[in-house]
Amino acid sequence: MAHYIEKEEDMETSKVDDAPYRFGEYGPGYLLRGPRTDIGIVRLRPGDDASNHYHAELEETFVVLEGEATLWLDCTRQFTLRPGDVHRCDPGEMHYFVNESQANFRALFIKAPYDPDDGVQVPWVPGEPVPDLAPGR
Repeated sequence: MAHYIEKEEDMETSKVDDAPYRFGEYGPGYLLRGPRTDIGIVRLRPGDDASNHYHAELEETFVVLEGEATLWLDCTRQFTLRPGDVHRCDPGEMHYFVNESQANFRALFIKAPYDPDDGVQVPWVPGEPVPDLAPGR
């Protein structure tokens, strides 16, 4: 399906089912970008994960639409997210998703304020030591 964003004067629209996922069939897919927020869908197939990262200045909120995934916060706390769950990650809070279920997982995400460069990747997966981070985080 082709992704499109319609613009009419000051209004933009997009379709949730047409998100252009970063890795083809999975990953994050942006629906609207800026000027004040980013809105998108993250899709994880069974066994997929979304890399551990944090945002220095922006918050990211997730609204689970379908499926189930484990959310790890700061590499120490884990939560199972299911449809209808809403979770906000504060600036500086590392977050990592993994789909350990047998069904696809999809969640809407909202990042604000808009800053396309505010994302710090921190390599980590469950079972590894908590990473040392640079000063200032």
